[in-house]
Amino acid sequence: MTKCRIAYLACTAAILGAGLGAAPPDSVPSTHLVFPGQSIQKAVDIAAPGDTVLVTPGTYHESVKVTTPHLTLRGAGRETVVEPGTDKTGACAARGNGICVVGAKDHDLRGVTVADLTVTGFSHTGVFAMATDRLTVRNVTAVKNGVWGIAQESSVHSVIRGNTARNNGDAGVFLANTITREEGAADTQGTRVEHNRLEGNRIGITVRRLRDLTVAGNHLTGNCAGVFVVGDENKPKTGDLTVRDNRIVRNNKSCPKTDRLPALQGSGIVLTGTENTLVTHNTIRDNAGASPLSGGIVLFKSFVGATSDHNRVEDNVLRNNTPADLVNGDSGQGNTFDRNNCRASRPAGLC
Repeated sequence: MTKCRIAYLACTAAILGAGLGAAPPDSVPSTHLVFPGQSIQKAVDIAAPGDTVLVTPGTYHESVKVTTPHLTLRGAGRETVVEPGTDKTGACAARGNGICVVGAKDHDLRGVTVADLTVTGFSHTGVFAMATDRLTVRNVTAVKNGVWGIAQESSVHSVIRGNTARNNGDAGVFLANTITREEGAADTQGTRVEHNRLEGNRIGITVRRLRDLTVAGNHLTGNCAGVFVVGDENKPKTGDLTVRDNRIVRNNKSCPKTDRLPALQGSGIVLTGTENTLVTHNTIRDNAGASPLSGGIVLFKSFVGATSDHNRVEDNVLRNNTPADLVNGDSGQGNTFDRNNCRASRPAGLC
């Protein structure tokens, strides 16, 4: 038994011992312990708002759906592993998702935290959230899921911080207004995607049809593309976003074309169909490819004809990106490139 596990079990014993006294008032949050062989979902179902479901180290073969506000679902770190089970009767499992945090129509689910665990091997998404307010996803390792590692739609005030998303079929982190409908960009009211590690995915981070969102301090490497900020002809447009202080290096994995995108390789940051987006203080190196979207920072006219307008690319450090460090392939108005430390651009003169 490792020292880490001994210490963790000692902590667990202390929690149990504390619970042997008089029953606390109903208003005091409870901690529900889950051990290998037990059901995480059963503990979630009996938990009250404000409670914590604490999942001890081990492998759990199930999907988990959270619909209780202000609930914390927390593991003991990477040794707490959630994998697909044989029961596909619930909506979360039936759709190939691992952990689902889901609000109701016209009523967002508030204050849920998912933290300190691994979710892997699901055919669709590791952690999926819809209709949430103030969701936190922290220190989650999302590995080898079929589509997305961590994904959310129709949500506000989210914090996605300190996670690792590796070798997922599409994006490591995916954020959108809606997935199934064509609509204008939604205001996330300050959602933050910070200090995550995205590696070996098709795209590290995708932001689609959203506004008022920050992507900051992330490390992206080994993906086909680092960061995609995507808009289209719908109104309002994707924009009022900030992409800053990220390290985006050697995203040179090769991915075949799809119905929505050409083949991808060697893209650092791509803006397509966006407005009023600030890209600043990023380090972008050694991203190389021959895709129409290859390059260090790329402005690209969207495939439905929407231009990128009034975006600011400034104070970035770019080296050895191919075909160029800065690429402006967009006919939009008011895009500026200022004070970037780079050596090559298309067209010439942007560095």
